[in-house]
Amino acid sequence: MKIIIINGPNLNLLGKRQPEIYGSTSFEEYFHQLKSRFPEVELSYYQSNVEGELINKIHEVGFSYDAILLNAGGYTHTSVALSDAIAGVKTPVLEVHISNIYKREEFRHKSIISKECVGMISGLGLKGYELGILYFLKP
Repeated sequence: MKIIIINGPNLNLLGKRQPEIYGSTSFEEYFHQLKSRFPEVELSYYQSNVEGELINKIHEVGFSYDAILLNAGGYTHTSVALSDAIAGVKTPVLEVHISNIYKREEFRHKSIISKECVGMISGLGLKGYELGILYFLKP
């Protein structure tokens, strides 16, 4: 099984940015743990702060990977283009958020991409990525 984790803007700062919300572990450290936990999965990771690069990556892997875990960061609430990219590919996309978006500012309560995703995990910290992988591994 081939699964890619795609993280959007500011998630390159995990471990440094607002640790009270996002924790003190970098995503690279956590990704290493995920690869150890799921040796049977071909896991890839991509991060960009640029909307068009995220769209290009979804297009690139959206017909050849088995699953995409997408944390679109702030683009979750603003990007029609990202939603259209998800709708345009065959690979199922699961929306992941580290924080509980419904316990944050009002503008974060609306996800433009949700309607194109198979589901959403929100508010469970980095554990949400692991749970997303488990979802796709279900029999």
